[in-house]
Amino acid sequence: KCLNPITNRGERMKRRDFLRYGIGISLASSSIYSLANMMNHAQHGNMAMMHSVPTGLMPTEAMPSGLSLNGILPKLANQSTQAGLFKATLKAEPIKIRLADNKETEFWAYNGQLPGPQIEVFEGDAVEIEFINHLPQPSTVHWHGLDVPNEADGNPMDMIEPQGKKVYRFTLPQGSAGTYWYHPHPHDHVSEQVYKGLAGTFVVKAKNDPLAHLPEQHWVISDLRLNADGTIPANTMLDWMNGREGEFVLINGQYQPQIQVKTNERIRLWNATSARYFRLNIPGVKWIVVGTEGGLLEKPRSPVDELLLTPAERVEVIMVGETQGTVNLQSGYYDRRKMMVQEQPKDLTLATIQVKSEPVQLPESLRSFPNWDEPKRVRQIRFSEKMMNHTNMPMMNHGTHHATTTPTDNPIPPMMNGMFLINGQTFDMNRIDFVAKLNEVEQWEIFNESHMDHPFHLHGTQFEVIQHTLNGKTFKPEGRALKDVVNLRPYEKVIIRFKQGHTGLKMYHCHILEHENLGMMGMFKVE
Repeated sequence: KCLNPITNRGERMKRRDFLRYGIGISLASSSIYSLANMMNHAQHGNMAMMHSVPTGLMPTEAMPSGLSLNGILPKLANQSTQAGLFKATLKAEPIKIRLADNKETEFWAYNGQLPGPQIEVFEGDAVEIEFINHLPQPSTVHWHGLDVPNEADGNPMDMIEPQGKKVYRFTLPQGSAGTYWYHPHPHDHVSEQVYKGLAGTFVVKAKNDPLAHLPEQHWVISDLRLNADGTIPANTMLDWMNGREGEFVLINGQYQPQIQVKTNERIRLWNATSARYFRLNIPGVKWIVVGTEGGLLEKPRSPVDELLLTPAERVEVIMVGETQGTVNLQSGYYDRRKMMVQEQPKDLTLATIQVKSEPVQLPESLRSFPNWDEPKRVRQIRFSEKMMNHTNMPMMNHGTHHATTTPTDNPIPPMMNGMFLINGQTFDMNRIDFVAKLNEVEQWEIFNESHMDHPFHLHGTQFEVIQHTLNGKTFKPEGRALKDVVNLRPYEKVIIRFKQGHTGLKMYHCHILEHENLGMMGMFKVE
């Protein structure tokens, strides 16, 4: 019943608006904004322990803007002289930068860089990266989207304690060329560590790439929130509820930069935000999508005016158009149905673009995909929500999925424990939801039985989206592609197929990082 998106539609619509606006959760007599502010300053489950009153946020005009963007990110140096081996060191530690209004801000960064250094390797390479944790919290490095052994995937149960280190070893299989990234994955801390700056890019190249002749630019889109004194504030309750969106949207760490771009360039884009959705457009320019997270498509897609990039998604695009001169890279407003928030639609200017039109010839075919075997197993995965447990407000009760005692600047409001669910359950580090077989094709039917968008992410492999169903209509993607993130709108059903190439524990979760922190994650074992 739950997997039929057109069953009991009227009843679901009522429930969707009920959850969206918080009607009837015994908070009607209080201002939700006062409650959010109160919860933002509660510490360690004791409502009497509060931060000082905030001084307000940094005004946007205090951030330097209009600087020229370097579309080529600094790379992590390969310490190996052996062919086919990439060997390097990655260190996470606090750094201080004067970024806005000449105020000093403490970030957490990989090798002192924001974003972290780009790792560039080829299919078939062996990779050895020593991670050193100089953070005040345990951490991991998750190689997002890569087909790596379980012990190298940076899972939350494999945390490296402060002052600890670990060598991640894996070999990149043939056919894995694509646009990936790396970020922390320690449960309870992932949201905080990413919004403080921990994220970097990972590009796997093919030795026979049909687009290798094109120059490239790389744009990592992130966001940042700053207090007026330059500090990075903790999440409010509304951030936990809806996912954090920083007021400053950055490209390669720069605010509203100037970008020189030609229409024959291959642009790789990363959405490295916790929760922000982008509807990217440039007046007079169309986008041709040639690649997704798992590499090139079967063939280039038809040109589109707008590009939707949801949290953790990546894409490779070519621009087409006759625009000459200066235009803006914009992001149109996207209504992802936030809870307890009624926003005024607002478009964002992300950059000023100097476009130069140059001819480009793209091959009709970019890549071939083998046909899937018939699925050995069909599973049903359901995203859902339930009302806040406001009776827990006076006491922090973390439960099984918040067992850490490590200090954090960003404690989770206790009333939100168990609010975001997968198949009716919140994440438990000690629970395996099911067992899958190595190299067997699985089909998952994922249904978003909630009022808001959720981006689904699967560890350990790439999947193919077979079809979407929304409002009683079923449609297929244009052309074949490999992905590791797919967005689900309210009451949307998505069917994916994949197989796992390594044994061990695999995670699947919502990639709004606050929702992942709150337990919207599951775990299965591959044997």
